[in-house]
Amino acid sequence: MNEKFRWLQSWKFHLAFIFVSLFVDQATKIWAVAYLSPTYENPLGRTVHIIGDLLQFRLAYNYGAAFSSRPQDILPFLPPTVFFLLISLVAVFVLVYFYRSAKSGDFLVRTGIAMIMSGALGNFADRMRLGKVVDFIDCDFPDFIMPRWPTFNFADCCVTVGVAIIILAPILYKFIRYVPEGSHDEKNGKSPN
Repeated sequence: MNEKFRWLQSWKFHLAFIFVSLFVDQATKIWAVAYLSPTYENPLGRTVHIIGDLLQFRLAYNYGAAFSSRPQDILPFLPPTVFFLLISLVAVFVLVYFYRSAKSGDFLVRTGIAMIMSGALGNFADRMRLGKVVDFIDCDFPDFIMPRWPTFNFADCCVTVGVAIIILAPILYKFIRYVPEGSHDEKNGKSPN
């Protein structure tokens, strides 16, 4: 049963996934800056409505960290570029450690880690190249808590979906009837029914 998932377990697949996701992230951000930026005719920038006001593309820049928090509020003695460089390096090393620590057959956890890494690298590339992160996906989910969700990008989607996959991996394995190699159930010969 695990043979059909064998290709998903390869580090080569995950490395390719990181590069493809990084390419998609950077390409969409380049498009957003080129197409949605303010112009003389449209000083507020262009807004593209995908699904009314529920989903639209609108250019925004994030000069801070997660949810626009400012690095000088966290570590005031470090310049923002150094702060983001250190945070990104630590994040990559931690993610590589967790990737290597995950069981070789635990393809969902490894895929989730690869997604988080691709998102972290995408936003890091923006910070090093532009000094800010390009955001352009603007959603308004009816959550009754905030008027609109913070604007985000493809890299943020990768991080969010990667975390969700890691959290939901045990449930997803049962759903697809997959037993990760070296797991407790595999050693006891149990099926994940």
